[in-house]
Amino acid sequence: MREISFSQALNEAMSEEMRRDASVFLMGEDVGVFGGVFGVSAGMLAEFGEERVRDTPISEAAIVGGGLGAALVGMRPIVEIMFADFVTVAMDQVVNQVAKARAMSGGKASVPLTIRLVNGAPGSAAAQHSQSPEAWFMNVPGLKIVLPTTPYDAKGLLKTAIRGDDPVLFFEHKNLYAVTGEVPEEDYTVPFGQAAIRREGSDATVIAIGGVSATVAEAAERLAESGISVEIIDPRTLVPLDTETLVNSVKKTHRAVIVHEAHRRAGPGAEIAAILAEQAIGYLDAPILRVATKNVPFPYNPDLEQFILPTVDDVVAAVEGVVKYML
Repeated sequence: MREISFSQALNEAMSEEMRRDASVFLMGEDVGVFGGVFGVSAGMLAEFGEERVRDTPISEAAIVGGGLGAALVGMRPIVEIMFADFVTVAMDQVVNQVAKARAMSGGKASVPLTIRLVNGAPGSAAAQHSQSPEAWFMNVPGLKIVLPTTPYDAKGLLKTAIRGDDPVLFFEHKNLYAVTGEVPEEDYTVPFGQAAIRREGSDATVIAIGGVSATVAEAAERLAESGISVEIIDPRTLVPLDTETLVNSVKKTHRAVIVHEAHRRAGPGAEIAAILAEQAIGYLDAPILRVATKNVPFPYNPDLEQFILPTVDDVVAAVEGVVKYML
């Protein structure tokens, strides 16, 4: 099977859906002439024209609000927030309008809106361009939250988002854009709410969310050298969350470590830990541990940035801790 990059997979998903359905269009800052600040929409303006690949003003409120309006009248917009941090400018639109339009219309209105958000720490981008704010929205009913980690999932999950009738927050980690992987040429989708078991194991379950996938994979290799078998679960979507796969894995391994790049306090790992405590407490032989970014704003200094981010050593230490834990 051919291999393409994560960014190419996203480009293919959008382009194929725009060819398939005339109601699909893309808009955002620099998505047209510039091809996207990370190159994800390169070449799309030439194929689809300015009506369907729209450069917008620098106003996230206008971008999301325009997408909402278009979705309510039958279009299927894809809107890009260049840096997920600045979705705060459109918080009223996302939280009070997009998420609630179906419920407040008594089910008469649907919002088939896909909001692509670029998240994660890319290297010295400082406090306003490095965050992973997915957990902010887990508390908001009406939104679906997606974090692909492979090119295959990026394409399949984005197609599912575009074809669905509900609003989706689609988080793309900057460090994944250049990652390559096998992607079929034929049409396919990846369902929401279905986690992927990236590695089978027996001693501990590591739930790896979003951009930490490479960190966790390297930690698992190191742990294997010392005889510790790690099972890696990639949730793929936080809302809906595949709790069955997570709980069944913990029932098998009896230990859980949750890793994410969002800040530790009230991050996505907190919700997952609560679910495991509620549904699998009788199977746990050690406390549930979280490995995440420290609770400070992202520094500009690259050494300090690395200091606050979850590392391979952090994951290894957490897994060793739960494996050696004595009741």
